[in-house]
Amino acid sequence: MSDFDDLQLTLHRTAEQRRTEQELCERLLNGLYHALRTAGGRGQPLNNVSMDIVPDPLRRLVPAPLGEFHAAWFRLGLCEVLVRVRLHGEEFHGEFGTSGVFRVTDLDTDSVAVVARQLLREINRMYQGLEPADLNLN
Repeated sequence: MSDFDDLQLTLHRTAEQRRTEQELCERLLNGLYHALRTAGGRGQPLNNVSMDIVPDPLRRLVPAPLGEFHAAWFRLGLCEVLVRVRLHGEEFHGEFGTSGVFRVTDLDTDSVAVVARQLLREINRMYQGLEPADLNLN
C-alpha cells in the first residue's frame, strides 16, 4: 500500500469520529449562543446576539484532524468575538478574544451559562484594558 493510499484509509477510518467531535463542539457553540441570548434574564432574549459557525482561521488541514479547533464568530451588540473550541479527551477547551480561555466537561445548560457569563466579563475586561484571568470551569 502506498503512502497516499494509507492516508486515504486513515481519513475513511476516522471520518465518523471526526464528525462526532465536530457535532459535539458545535453543540457547545450553539449552547453558548443560547446562553448569551438569555444573558438579559429569563424571558428577555437579546436580539443583538448572533453566531456564525466558521472554519477555524488557524486550520491548516481539511478535514480537521481529531482534536482540532472548531470556531464561531459571536456578535455581541457592538463587538464581535471569535470563539474556538476543541475536544480534548472528555473535556472541551475553548479560547476567545485576545487571551480568554475556558474548560468545560458538561454540555448542560448551567455549565454553558457559567461559560457565557464569564466570557462576557472577560471580554468586558479586555475592552477596559485589564488583563483577563484564565477560566477554569468544571
